[in-house]
Amino acid sequence: MKTLGQPYYAGLLTAAQYHSAAHQRPQKFQVFLERKRLPIVCGKVRVAFMVRKRLREVPVQKINTPRGTLVVSSPEATALDLIGYQNHAGGLNQVATVLAELAEQIDSDKLASAAATAPIPWAQRLGYLLERVGTSDKSEPLKAFVRARATEFTLLLPKAPRNNAVRNRDWKLIVNVEVDVDV
Repeated sequence: MKTLGQPYYAGLLTAAQYHSAAHQRPQKFQVFLERKRLPIVCGKVRVAFMVRKRLREVPVQKINTPRGTLVVSSPEATALDLIGYQNHAGGLNQVATVLAELAEQIDSDKLASAAATAPIPWAQRLGYLLERVGTSDKSEPLKAFVRARATEFTLLLPKAPRNNAVRNRDWKLIVNVEVDVDV
C-alpha cells in the first residue's frame, strides 16, 4: 500500500487478532481502503479488501511486525467496524464474542470519538452489544453520543424480520434477534 500510495488499515478480525481479541486466526487478512480492489493471494495469505468511507479519519495505530510496520485500526475503531461489517466477521454472534474480549482494550472516551467516523446505527448496535457482553462501563460516553445524534430507532440485525421485537430506548434500537456470546 505504501508503494501504491494508498491509505489503508488492517481491520475487522485481523485487527482484533493484533489486539489479542480473536478466538482463532482469521482466514483472510482484512484490509480497508478508500477504493474498491479485488482480493489477492500472497503465498498462503489471502487478502480481502473492503471500502471504508472516511477512512482517513478512522483512528489507527502502528504495530511493529517481523516484516515491518503495519497500520491497524484502534480497538475502538475495530469494534465499530466489526458492527458495520458483521457479514465479513462471521455474523452478529461472532462479533459479540470478539467484542467480549476486545472490550478490555477499549477506552470509553476514545470510543465515543471513533463513533463520529461511522454511521450512527453502528454506534447504536455497538453500545447495545457492549452492554449485552457485560461491559456496560465501556459504553457510557457512547450512550451520550447516541442520545445526542440518533433520531430514529434502528434494527439490531438489519436484514432480519422484526418478529415482535423489543425496543431498547437507551440505544434507540429494535432488538429483532437474540445474541449468543461464546466466551
